[in-house]
Amino acid sequence: QVQLVESGGASVQAGGSLRLSCAASGNIASSYCMGWFRQAPGKEREGVAAMYTGFGGGNIYYGDSVKGRFTISQDSPKNTLSLTASSLQPEDTAMYYCAAGKAAESKCSMGWVLRNWREVSWGQGTQVTVS
Repeated sequence: QVQLVESGGASVQAGGSLRLSCAASGNIASSYCMGWFRQAPGKEREGVAAMYTGFGGGNIYYGDSVKGRFTISQDSPKNTLSLTASSLQPEDTAMYYCAAGKAAESKCSMGWVLRNWREVSWGQGTQVTVS
């Protein structure tokens, strides 16, 4: 399994922006379904954004609450997955996790990652607090 380490979480004021990074130990350009997920205290883990990182991948998925404000991207040479979060609101406060699992592009989605949470790799999380 690939090892993942998130960074970039911070405390920001409402309306601010952050860029979260997920450094992977392996080659993320080789057919991974990767994404960002978040979990607030007392709430279930939810999908924020996901994408297929293999050759030819193009579909990107966003949760309804972050569409138009968050952008997911990969930097294959650096084996890094990023999440740029803009117009942050207090309801975006949560621990943000990076996840990666081997999957065909046709199966890749936030739902697939959550359903297969035992089989995919997860980072330790990075805290985002918006006030």
